[in-house]
Amino acid sequence: MPKKYGQPCPVAKTLELIGDRWTLLVVRDLLPGTRRFQDLIESLPGIAPNMLSDRLKLMEEHALITRRFYSEHPPRAEYELTAKGKELGIVVGALAAWGSRHVYRRARLVHRSCGHPVKLGYYCADCDERVRGAEVGLEPDGAAAGRCLARPGSARVTGADRPGSRARRG
Repeated sequence: MPKKYGQPCPVAKTLELIGDRWTLLVVRDLLPGTRRFQDLIESLPGIAPNMLSDRLKLMEEHALITRRFYSEHPPRAEYELTAKGKELGIVVGALAAWGSRHVYRRARLVHRSCGHPVKLGYYCADCDERVRGAEVGLEPDGAAAGRCLARPGSARVTGADRPGSRARRG
């Protein structure tokens, strides 16, 4: 059963869905393309078949993956990330980049064409500019004001920052 944080925050809500053990590793292994159940069992040493089955069912319920049967007797399926699931590739990449810098230094993210290291970062599609981490914040959408911060050091949403507030900014 997924952990519930009970916080009105996109980080907490996302972790309720993908924060369980093995889920992001399943995403990692599906990023290159369609895989069969047995392929996933082999690529995830230590996962029990019932645990993998549970993760795949949850991911399918939340439209992160699709399942297609390729055999009816016995029933056998293959799994593929949906467009929504493929968006988690950037999350897996960010974890890989951070991990290769701070935890597991025997691997790194590289550009396959040239072999040079790649960096992940923020980008504003409207301004067509790269954005420094210190300039990124999380603001409420409509009335759903939460206490969640996108990253440590981000400014907390205050009355002056809420839509419709008359407080002056200084």
